[in-house]
Amino acid sequence: MNKELESSGNAVFSLMYHLIIVVKYRKDVFVSDAMAGKCKDIITRLVQEDGEEVASIECGTDHVHILFKANPSTSLPKLVNVIKGCSSRLLRKEFSEELKNKLWGDSFWSPSYYLATSGNVSLDTLIKYVENQRKGL
Repeated sequence: MNKELESSGNAVFSLMYHLIIVVKYRKDVFVSDAMAGKCKDIITRLVQEDGEEVASIECGTDHVHILFKANPSTSLPKLVNVIKGCSSRLLRKEFSEELKNKLWGDSFWSPSYYLATSGNVSLDTLIKYVENQRKGL
């Protein structure tokens, strides 16, 4: 995927973000492909519903990397809160048996997150890094 320029109204932009969200207590919940796949599907849908585009997404055992394209009017904290809140509810509902001994209460994600622009790092390098998160599991 190239960093293509986009435009809207009076702006020309190319905004790519790298978001990492971590499971509460760093618990290894994404050991099954079913849960990791469902998480990726949910997050991809949520990002698309907000009008953004996922370039790459992959789960480690206790975290998720998401590379997404956004526009200048995107409220990044709001988007992150939607991703974390909705995915938490849906994953806890569907995988309640697998999660009951790993997570307790209503939390799924750690309250913090990592968000950065892709900067001058090659986007292809970032995509390969994200896609290799499940290799060796």
